[in-house]
Amino acid sequence: MTGTEHTSVSRRKLFGIAGAGAALVGTGAAAGIGANRLLGGDSPAQAAQSVVEFHGEHQAGIVTPVQENLHFVALDVTTKDREKLVKLLRTWTDAARRMTAGQEVGTGGAVGGAPAAPPSDTGEALDLAASSLTLTIGFGPSLFDDRFGLAAKRPATLIDLPLFPQDKLDPARGGGDICIQACADDPQVAVHAIRNLVRLGFGVTAVRWSQLGFGRSSSTSRSQSTPRNLFGFKDGTRNVKAEETDVLRDQVWATAEDGQPWMAGGTYLVARRIRMHIETWDRESLKGQEGIVGRSKGAGAPLGQSAEFDIPDFQVGGAGGEKLIPEDSHVRLASHENLNGARILRRGYNFVDGSDGVGHLEAGLFFLAFNRDTRKQFVPMQQALSSKDAMMEYLQHTGSAHFAVPPGVREGGFWGEGLFA
Repeated sequence: MTGTEHTSVSRRKLFGIAGAGAALVGTGAAAGIGANRLLGGDSPAQAAQSVVEFHGEHQAGIVTPVQENLHFVALDVTTKDREKLVKLLRTWTDAARRMTAGQEVGTGGAVGGAPAAPPSDTGEALDLAASSLTLTIGFGPSLFDDRFGLAAKRPATLIDLPLFPQDKLDPARGGGDICIQACADDPQVAVHAIRNLVRLGFGVTAVRWSQLGFGRSSSTSRSQSTPRNLFGFKDGTRNVKAEETDVLRDQVWATAEDGQPWMAGGTYLVARRIRMHIETWDRESLKGQEGIVGRSKGAGAPLGQSAEFDIPDFQVGGAGGEKLIPEDSHVRLASHENLNGARILRRGYNFVDGSDGVGHLEAGLFFLAFNRDTRKQFVPMQQALSSKDAMMEYLQHTGSAHFAVPPGVREGGFWGEGLFA
């Protein structure tokens, strides 16, 4: 990435996006969206200027307006040497600064180094703009063991998530000492970022699992329209927005008084891979689908209302006396009115990972949520949904992970500086 403006979309650029999407996503869905964006979305000049500030009180990639593509990775730390881990975090931070600014990793980059040595940048993002790339790091419960002397700094809210009713978790899709979330408006930029951070971690960290996502399934700003998930419904209408600063303070950002001063300005990330049985869903009637969700499929309005952002009326009844928004509907059970006021900030993505070998798409939602106290926010919500939600007939949670996301990085600082101070 150079950050310079371009006057046209090159064939190499389109081919690179299509190739990365087809190879890594399986169906090419991300590639199609990426190519369509380049041909009909922002101008090259606008794309070249789309740099998200890396430094700040909070990490980017949380309240940042949700980008179109995701590459998420969870890693295990393979060394027991604390200094090697700290050195890697410094190296990663420097690389993240450069990549989010649209620059190559390392001084020589992909083609400017010594010919006899491996390049310091892998090169697949050459000629691509920053594309609003954000990189966000988190630390899992397993990092706070005896290896690095961190046990006393483990936050009380960084729990091992419980097994919820109807979970069918694959151990190969959960956990991890560290996670890195890359979001960008170009899928190849997101893949490049994770690829290079993983490469820099060789000998200190190893990939445990990863997930690609395309087509955001939530919005974190009032400037964004509400997207649709693979069930065809608008998703995340009532999500916490960046403009709701009071809600963010109460529901998302941790404070020193929460128990761990190093987490002040940070938050807690829950990642859940949710397979959607779309073939079964597609055989459900429109009325049945709307009753399960609790909203109209077209406008996204709560049942009984006319517009998407109308406040749901959970008391209004139909002609037969039944509730228009059913008791077991997703909207009712996930509402903060039903959860003693608890809310979460979502950053979800659709995924299609090929097929399952029996003629069904391996497709669904990669659910990412940030909250201040997972014990009081996400866990009660998921317990209600997993035990009562009519939508659970069409869903299967296959992956689960939990991470403490530290505060933002100061100029000259590094990811997790307060944890290792």
